Amino acid sequence: MRIALLSRNPDLYSTRRLKEAALERGHEVRIIDVLRCYMDINIQNPSIHVKGVELPPFDVVIPRIGASVTTYGTAVLRQFEMMGVYPLNESVAITRSRDKLRSLQLLSRKGIGLPVTGYANKPSDIPDLIDMVGGPPLVVKLLEGTQGIGVVLAETRKAAESVIEAFMGLKADIMVQEYIGESGGADIRCFVIGDKVVAAMQRQAAPGEFRSNLHRGGTASLVRLSPAERATALRAAKTMGLNVAGVDILRSNHGPLVMEVNSSPGLEGIEAATGKDVAGAIIGFMEKNARQSRTQTRGRG
Repeated sequence: MRIALLSRNPDLYSTRRLKEAALERGHEVRIIDVLRCYMDINIQNPSIHVKGVELPPFDVVIPRIGASVTTYGTAVLRQFEMMGVYPLNESVAITRSRDKLRSLQLLSRKGIGLPVTGYANKPSDIPDLIDMVGGPPLVVKLLEGTQGIGVVLAETRKAAESVIEAFMGLKADIMVQEYIGESGGADIRCFVIGDKVVAAMQRQAAPGEFRSNLHRGGTASLVRLSPAERATALRAAKTMGLNVAGVDILRSNHGPLVMEVNSSPGLEGIEAATGKDVAGAIIGFMEKNARQSRTQTRGRG
């Protein structure tokens, strides 16, 4: 296969591993900076150019699109789809998963377990918003935050009111969620490929920290999933329409709760914690499923 790997940094671990895994299986790989792409949008021959040269035909495209370039990155991916190139994850699915509020609403509609979540626009709604999620302690999250940035634990009602008022005063979009204390500062990252959870790790927050992100000093270890956790991860990925996803789950007293569904999950932590060749599994999935113009959302916008 001729593979286009959309990544802004060829030296990132995930990018390198995907390229290595593809080359080991005899495929051609070209790493393309999505922000260097520009598009010729027309009826007869849509194309993508980089540095004045039209890109050659590709069989598949693997999007590794950062959150900060979602809008432009998914536009480029959509152009690949228009050209009949098979995407690992489709543009519509990535856009859906990157909208935190929309993704939670979709998961809720499918009956998938979530932390109780509140969303409001006016400071006058803050008291009821706090009560809605069960009162303090509670978690305040920026809708645009990533890797634990913009996530605050408010342990008292006064602290919650102050934090929410401050964010609203800055015109920032936030949501408020119940705090799952029984999780003990740990969550589970389930790595989904197709209809299987191929790997899972538990991430434990550093002492004095409630965010378990590895970028924030959290540690990762191998974990055994319950059947309910495995089923929840698969349903969450399917609801988003993602072939490959990192589904983050909290263990609560009332079952597994989905925190987030990540459309570009990193490979370094999960491969190190589990010892599994996740990159190779991704390439294997594409070998089995890639077909020209086989894009479910093609033509739907």
